[in-house]
Amino acid sequence: MAKGVRTEDEVLVIGLGRFGAAAALELRRLGHKVTAIEKDGFLAEKFLGRISQVVHGDASDVGVIRDAKAGKFRIAVVAIGSSVEASVLAGANLVDAGVPDIWAKALSPEHARILDRIGVHHIVRPEADTGRRVAHLVGGRMQDYIEFDDGFAIVKMRPPTETVGFTLEQSAVRSKYGVTIVGIKTPGEDFTYAVPSTKISAHDTLIVSGPTTLIERLAARP
Repeated sequence: MAKGVRTEDEVLVIGLGRFGAAAALELRRLGHKVTAIEKDGFLAEKFLGRISQVVHGDASDVGVIRDAKAGKFRIAVVAIGSSVEASVLAGANLVDAGVPDIWAKALSPEHARILDRIGVHHIVRPEADTGRRVAHLVGGRMQDYIEFDDGFAIVKMRPPTETVGFTLEQSAVRSKYGVTIVGIKTPGEDFTYAVPSTKISAHDTLIVSGPTTLIERLAARP
């Protein structure tokens, strides 16, 4: 998260559907005190004892947010996935409460724009993000893919044939393709940071960073 979640942070999660429950349980596992607000009584009861505190209530109601003392939380996650209106109202209530770091799940580009306009700090579109990631992985060369908002990506990939048997200085990947090989993982050995004298073998895994379009260009090579 933007400033990092410190272990002493209390985190407020709105909604305990699949997305919210996964976030709340993982944050709890990492040692954070997690309070959740859930409108559905069955779900609220289901998570009693699994996270620090569960409040049965509707976060789109400003009174519920006030009673939960939302302003004391440094971080809040709006994980409502069933209603754009409820998500926006909950987000607005958190903004008004002065929560300094708000994350929210968006169901569509329009929903994301509204959340941005009301002052939500970080917007996540899990379905769209996952879809783009899968599209990059199905070709087989990329083994993992992380894209950032500014068109920059970090990928784990198999080495192109033209780099195998050569050092990074000899293959000149950076000058040819405009991307940087950050590190190399050889089977059975520890990860190592790449230097010009690093020699690549066919069985290595590369960690590559750079503009998304340029990484795609490298990944398309045989």
